[in-house]
Amino acid sequence: MGYPMAGHLAKNGFEVTVYNRTGAKAEQWVDEYGGNRAPTPALAAAEAEIVFACVG
Repeated sequence: MGYPMAGHLAKNGFEVTVYNRTGAKAEQWVDEYGGNRAPTPALAAAEAEIVFACVG
């Protein structure tokens, strides 16, 4: 669920940084949507004004 939600945000001009335990999935998202990938959750949230977490 988080993958497409983050994609919609990126497509609509928001700066999005993603984190995934599986780095390849985060890289795939960056390749598809052009956002940023963080190696840890802390770094993903470090400079963010808003943080969304999708777990499942």
